[in-house]
Amino acid sequence: MKTIYLFFSLLFIGPNTAFAECVSSILFFPASKKIGLNPMFIIEGSDYYQKTIESFRKRTIYLESDKGETVVLELCEILKGQMQVTQAVLKPVRPLKPNTVYSLKYDCQSEREYNKLKRWNPETGENEKIYWKTSVTHVSPLRDKDTKISYLKNEYAEYGCGPDAHAIFEVSPANDGETWYRTEVTELSTRKKTDYYLLERESKLYVGHSMCGGPFAFKPAQKYQVRFTPVNANGLPGKTTPWKTFNSPYKNILKY
Repeated sequence: MKTIYLFFSLLFIGPNTAFAECVSSILFFPASKKIGLNPMFIIEGSDYYQKTIESFRKRTIYLESDKGETVVLELCEILKGQMQVTQAVLKPVRPLKPNTVYSLKYDCQSEREYNKLKRWNPETGENEKIYWKTSVTHVSPLRDKDTKISYLKNEYAEYGCGPDAHAIFEVSPANDGETWYRTEVTELSTRKKTDYYLLERESKLYVGHSMCGGPFAFKPAQKYQVRFTPVNANGLPGKTTPWKTFNSPYKNILKY
């Protein structure tokens, strides 16, 4: 599955991995367990778990410290992708305490949601609860002045569940740490615009969708524009790039 989303798609599983079967998933970011005192969080749901993300408009999402103290996470926005993926962007209502472990929770959890409040730890080979530990100094740096994002190529492939299509952009030099890119894609013929956060992987940004879904869909023989705004782990934006035009990865495909 060639995707970076959030995500999720699919996005966060990484490029060059195809799945014979698509499943619902919910993912939690930052991926790093170390965070600053005023971090940004992204929760991404695909398929069934899009309903969970949408329900955050009326539910309380919060962090609970190892000492039982709670900090509410304010819902900043919900970004809906074009193909079965949705993101919630959240920020704590007050700064977190340093050197403290916080677990993610939300009220009125269903059993299915409770069981999904976990992620895989490759070091232990087990699923573990979602948690982060604060550090005063941990912030992903942004290098606005010397970072360039340039179009690399389009890629298209067909798998059992459907096509995988991306316009691939290269980040040079790669940002250190976990950097998100608010990605705005406009279909030029309709002026329809979709916003979504992508995570840089191996110095590349994959704009599109996997066979299971993704934030950006395409039509054959259409032109699109995209621009990127880097955002660090504290949610602080860098300089937005100029709009860049690219052709649909479906350009020479008669169907889809």
